[in-house]
Amino acid sequence: MIRPEDAAGPGTGAPPADILVRPGAPLRGEVQIGGAKNSILKLLAATTLAEGRFTLRRVPRISDVDTMVELLESFGCRLSYGGGDVLHVDVPERIRPHASYDLVSRMRASIAVLGPLLARCGEAVVALPGGDDFGSRPIDMHLAALERLGADIEVSHGYVHARADVLKGEEVPLAWPSVGATENIMMAATAAEGRTVIDNAAREPEIADLAAFLNRMGAEVLGAGSPTITINGGGPLGPVDHTPVSDRIETAVYLAAVGIAGGEITLRGAQPGHLRMLCDKLGEMNLRTSTIKGGLWAMSPHRLRATEIVTLPYPGVATDYQPLVVAMLSLADGVGLVTENVFANRFRYVGELIRMGADIRVEGRCAIVRGRERLSGAPVRATDIRAGAALVVAGLGAEGETIVRDTHHIRRGHEDLVGNLRSLGADISWSPAG
Repeated sequence: MIRPEDAAGPGTGAPPADILVRPGAPLRGEVQIGGAKNSILKLLAATTLAEGRFTLRRVPRISDVDTMVELLESFGCRLSYGGGDVLHVDVPERIRPHASYDLVSRMRASIAVLGPLLARCGEAVVALPGGDDFGSRPIDMHLAALERLGADIEVSHGYVHARADVLKGEEVPLAWPSVGATENIMMAATAAEGRTVIDNAAREPEIADLAAFLNRMGAEVLGAGSPTITINGGGPLGPVDHTPVSDRIETAVYLAAVGIAGGEITLRGAQPGHLRMLCDKLGEMNLRTSTIKGGLWAMSPHRLRATEIVTLPYPGVATDYQPLVVAMLSLADGVGLVTENVFANRFRYVGELIRMGADIRVEGRCAIVRGRERLSGAPVRATDIRAGAALVVAGLGAEGETIVRDTHHIRRGHEDLVGNLRSLGADISWSPAG
């Protein structure tokens, strides 16, 4: 019997806990996929653009959301849950445009408040961001883009100081399709005079979701999901009720789990169109997927096959999938190759998989993975959100007990990974931190 505390796991403010994973039967059942973390955090930032009550639905109870809630409260907003996964945001007429280091240092997505605060208040003071540590992710593109819109930017003592009496629409070319830079420009441009055109914009589903949110508020954002986004700024904005897109990274975690453990699962609420390239690659690995009404079906009838995967900006295979793919290849038949083209140091977690017996060699931006029939359970540490989830699913294919530590990373992005895997039949539980 699953006790409620075992299924739900420790809350986001609870003492540290480890995750224990043992091999078990193939997975079977259904999981409900929640709203996308990478969308909800930016939607919360966008609420600061207008006064009034916003309502966001399908909001996961994860620590990154808690951090963004605290950040908005520090501006003077009032946030409250309306039952279940519904979050209300009451934005006052005047807000304090200062994002402190204590909050921003917890999570890189906090930099998303820079654009909307500048648009709403004409100034913003935002600490340089923290978050997962897997390589340099400079915000130079964010700052250069806001300067093109007319902002004066100064970086000193660990803070970005941005000011603008008037923002003006401009052509903003991006050297790389940065998701964060695209989002900050979109939000700031809603208050700019005239037309802003972002060239080489990010195309992720979360970008289109933010554009839909801004358009419902009264903005005019055109072309989201394409490399060119146009924002006609200056119009009045108001609060909205919005349900974000589903979390494609969470969906990928359960696909990796069934790929490793075997079985057949249904992922309710998943949006297969957002994972097309990944599903194609998983098909090469012998994992079958199919779009069904209201979700995605997946089955892994045999041992996985090795393949080659290259991470690229959307619509390519996302870098956030990469640790999951490496975990799957560690148990696949043959030799796989993964090339990382987004973050230079994203393979830092590989040593933890090697502790479990994985045969992985990293050469620069490439990982050569020689699959084994089984891994060996071992104590390992999550180095970031996605690597932590990858270690958990790798434990489903390891003999003995895998103990995943530093699970605060996992709780930043997954509301109930342990409970959901248990509901599918996995032998997994929480344990006091060792």
